[in-house]
Amino acid sequence: MADLLELLAPHLSPALSTDGTTDKYLNRLSTLSLEALQNTEPPSLAQSSHSTLLSLQALSNRSHRAFVTSADNLSTLSTSVPQLTREAQQLRDAIPKLDEEAVGFSTKYSKITDNAALERRKKAMQLSRNVDRLSDILELPSLLSAAVSAASVNSGTGASSTTYSSALDLHAHIKRLQTLYPESPLIQDVASQAEDAMKDMTSNLITGLRAQNLRLAAGMRTVGWLRRVAPDLEMLQSDGAAGTGEGALGAIFLVCRLAHLVSTLEALDPLRELADQETQRRVSGKDKSDTTTWSGGQQTDRYLKRYIEIFREQSFAIVSLYKNVFGSEQSESELASSGLRGADAKAKSKPAHSDDPLQRLPPALATFPMHLVQLLTDTMRTYLPNVRDRSSRESLLTQLLYCAASLGRLGGDFGMILTELSGDGDAEGDVAYEWEEVMRKHRALAGRLEQLTSRVPVH
Repeated sequence: MADLLELLAPHLSPALSTDGTTDKYLNRLSTLSLEALQNTEPPSLAQSSHSTLLSLQALSNRSHRAFVTSADNLSTLSTSVPQLTREAQQLRDAIPKLDEEAVGFSTKYSKITDNAALERRKKAMQLSRNVDRLSDILELPSLLSAAVSAASVNSGTGASSTTYSSALDLHAHIKRLQTLYPESPLIQDVASQAEDAMKDMTSNLITGLRAQNLRLAAGMRTVGWLRRVAPDLEMLQSDGAAGTGEGALGAIFLVCRLAHLVSTLEALDPLRELADQETQRRVSGKDKSDTTTWSGGQQTDRYLKRYIEIFREQSFAIVSLYKNVFGSEQSESELASSGLRGADAKAKSKPAHSDDPLQRLPPALATFPMHLVQLLTDTMRTYLPNVRDRSSRESLLTQLLYCAASLGRLGGDFGMILTELSGDGDAEGDVAYEWEEVMRKHRALAGRLEQLTSRVPVH
């Protein structure tokens, strides 16, 4: 084997002469016979060469791009290595500067000391996280205004109660936000807009008290909403209303219903104008008709009948509705007629600070019937002298008697006040005498009716 390798060494490259594969092949050749070397080995070598060629072709087909890239990189390796060395040197030289910058950054943005830049960044990040909540808060005033507007449109229906409840819930939520964040300008602005919306809601509720044909349920519901919307009105207590807790709501209720009464009476303006014409003729002396005829004061009679009828219905409705909403109270006349008990009650109703020169007002209902009666008596005093016919005057006075009795059921009988009615130029003389006659007839009729009812057997 060594002799064969030495013999072939001049014909082989130095790498092949020291290759282990060459040694193995030469060892194999030494074991073959001459016939095998001549007949079998050449085809075997040709087949192996062909297989190796096919493998090389397949490898080239699969990996020629990698070979090309490797060759290119190998060609630039001589320049890349020095460049890498230079860049590594530059990086090593830049490390001290980087360290200085890192130390400066950590010192500038340290959390140990207060930093304005960090505070601005924190606020910006917090604003970014809470942008949805802030958007919802900014929409609260518009939602509240929409709820108040919808409630005013649906006033008097069941939907208004739900809408008012939603508006109050929104306002309560805004008040809670104001309590939690009292220093926030945004919350203060939202609360200011909410207060404006609640003022509009209060105005709408007060306007609702002036509605026509206000029922007890609607009145109690409206007053209940006012207690929640404007609690300051309920805190305005008066001496006489200390037990009812009505505050200023009672006065507001009566004023609104009085405004409705006045507007209802103003619907009689066409009849009142005709009555004014008769008044002018009476004063100027043009109307000199006989006192027993109907022509003297016919239009005035029609006006007064309608006026008294509307006054009777509305005044009774106002006072009864007030007492049902705010609770009945003992009037001053009842206290005065109760003797010592009335004196004790007045003593108990005195304020704790009697030396206060500005005494608080009595409950609104204490003086309201007097105002109603004054409104009626002024009208009667102005227009009753126009009616010349005795039967017509008695009919009007009887209607007044029923009106006084109707209001008297609620503690506001004004029958005695009507005795002070007087009119200049009254052809029939003293109105008080006519009023006494009407009352006398009414009492006689009531006595006869009582006698008849007492005779009816009770089963």
